[in-house]
Amino acid sequence: MIKNILPALLLGLTAVASAAVPAAPVHAEDQKPEQIHVRGSIVDYSGSALKVKTREGETVDVTLADGWKLASVANAAVTDIKPGDYVGIASLPSAGGGDGALEVLIFPPAMKGAGEGSYGWDLKPNSSMTNATVADAVKGVDGRTVTVSYHGKEKKIAIPDGTPVVTIAPATNDDLIPGAVVFIPAEKAASGPLAHQVLVGKNGVVPPM
Repeated sequence: MIKNILPALLLGLTAVASAAVPAAPVHAEDQKPEQIHVRGSIVDYSGSALKVKTREGETVDVTLADGWKLASVANAAVTDIKPGDYVGIASLPSAGGGDGALEVLIFPPAMKGAGEGSYGWDLKPNSSMTNATVADAVKGVDGRTVTVSYHGKEKKIAIPDGTPVVTIAPATNDDLIPGAVVFIPAEKAASGPLAHQVLVGKNGVVPPM
């Protein structure tokens, strides 16, 4: 399952983050489609289409591309984060300096290095997404501070108590039921969002990214 589903899904997620990085000018015909994130609850699913009520209250029709991939998330714990792990952490600047995590995704080992870097993210205003390797994970007075490294740089991110920590888990189309929460990295198309990957919540765990 991991070999077949997770690489395609996670590459899609990290590719979305990479798209936030300014690039050198290119010709219009070479430009990639604009990337968007759809977050919300399923209204209906049928074959190649998902109707989703977004967190903003809008109902959108998401077209599922040929060969689209599906996975879910499972609960993990801060203590599961070990030096050498590859993680994706959405965070916000803290008033006292540094960053505070909004959520942590522990990637499967096969995905180490995918989409490495720190980029703007749209979970909350001014938030960023950092895909990086854990250099150390030290217990601090106010919880845990993780030092991560990417492209020769280091970043310290505090993980407050109650921060969602998840990892990737299998899912089937039967999990795409009304009310299930989804995170969908998609391409902006004339007919609406076009998705190659879908991350769905199940067993009470929802995608926090």
